[in-house]
Amino acid sequence: MEKIIVNIVSSADKVEGQGVGSAYEEQVALVKDKLKDRFEIRENSKKDADILHYYTVDLGNYMKMISTKGVNVAHVHFLPTTLDGSIKLPDTIFSVFKKYVISFYNKADYLVVVNPTFIDELEKNGISREKSIYIPNYVSKETFYKKSEKDVLKLREKYNLKKDDFVVLGVGQVQTRKGVMDFIDIAKKMPSVKFVWCGGFSFGKITDGYEELKKVYDNPPENVQFLGIVPRSNMNDMYNMADVLFMPSYNELFPMSILEAVNSEKPLLLRDLDLYKDILFKKYMSANDNDGFKEKLEILINDKKEYEKYSKYSKDISEFYSAEHVADMWDKFYTRIYLDHQKELADKNKLKKEKVKLGKDKKNKIDKKIDKKTNKVKM
Repeated sequence: MEKIIVNIVSSADKVEGQGVGSAYEEQVALVKDKLKDRFEIRENSKKDADILHYYTVDLGNYMKMISTKGVNVAHVHFLPTTLDGSIKLPDTIFSVFKKYVISFYNKADYLVVVNPTFIDELEKNGISREKSIYIPNYVSKETFYKKSEKDVLKLREKYNLKKDDFVVLGVGQVQTRKGVMDFIDIAKKMPSVKFVWCGGFSFGKITDGYEELKKVYDNPPENVQFLGIVPRSNMNDMYNMADVLFMPSYNELFPMSILEAVNSEKPLLLRDLDLYKDILFKKYMSANDNDGFKEKLEILINDKKEYEKYSKYSKDISEFYSAEHVADMWDKFYTRIYLDHQKELADKNKLKKEKVKLGKDKKNKIDKKIDKKTNKVKM
C-alpha cells in the first residue's frame, strides 16, 4: 500500500511566543517520527495530498479548502469565545472575525479539538459533533525533562535567584485573560516569594489591556521578573528553575506550558476551570480567587508532603501524554478519514457510471421505438 500523504499547513510560527506554534512543531515532529512507515508528512506544500491538515485559520487556507481534492482537517486551538481578553479590536471587526472562525471550522470535513469541552461549544455554533475528534497536544520528553539539582542551581544563579528561594513561574502572552494582574497582586502579598513570568506582547498594542499591562511589565514589584518572550529552546530551563507553575488564566485551551512543566515534575496551580478537569484528571491544585491562590502557594511552600504529592501528580500527567499514546491516536484518525474519503470517492464514481449507463439504456430504448422511415417515435 502506498503511503498516505498528509500536508500540514500552518503559519503559527509567524508570531513569536504563541502556544499554537509550539503545538505545531511538536505534532509534526511526532508524526514524522512515529508514523513514517505509513504516512508521508509534508509541511506547507503546494502539491496535492490525500489529507490537508490546517493548523491556522488563514484566509488562504479557507480558499484552499474550497478547491482541494483531498480531505480537509482543521485544528481547533481556540473558539471565538476564547478570543475575549486576548486581543483588542473594534467591535465590528471582532464580530466579523469570530463569524469567520466558525465558518472556517464549518468548511472543514473534520475538526481536531485540543480540548474535549470544545465539541459541545462547536455544536452550539451549529457544527455537528460527529465531525469533531479530541486529540491532545503533545510535548517531547527529549526536549522537556527534569534536570539535576546541580544544573538547577546554575540556572538560578543566572537569574539572580538563591538556592532557598521559592520560585513561582507564570508562562504565556502578557494578556488580560492570562491573569497577569492577579499574578502581580499575589506577588505583592507574598514579598518573600520570587515570581517570574515568561512571555511578552506577541500582538503588540492590540493586546487586550495593553496600557495597564505595559506599565506593570516595565515597573514590576521587586520580587517579580518579566523575562519577555523566551525562546522555546530555553523553556525547559525555566520550568526546572521554578518550584511551581502558576497559571491564573481566566480562559484557556490546552496550554502547552502545562505539558512542558509536568515533564520536569513541577506541581501545577491553576484557576478552577472546567476545561482542565477532563484533560488533567484533577491532578493539580486549584483556586478561584487571589486569596485562594495565596493559600495554595503557602501550602506548597510549607508542607513538603503536599509538595511531593503534587509533584508526583505532574509526573502522572506526563506519562499519560506519552509519544506512543498520542501518535496512535493520530494514526487511527488519519487512517480512518483517508479510508472514508476513498470509499466516498468510489461511491461517487459508481453512481456516476450508473447514471451514464442509465442514460445510454434510456437512449437505446427510445432509438428502438423510432420508425426509421418516418423518423417518429412508435406508439
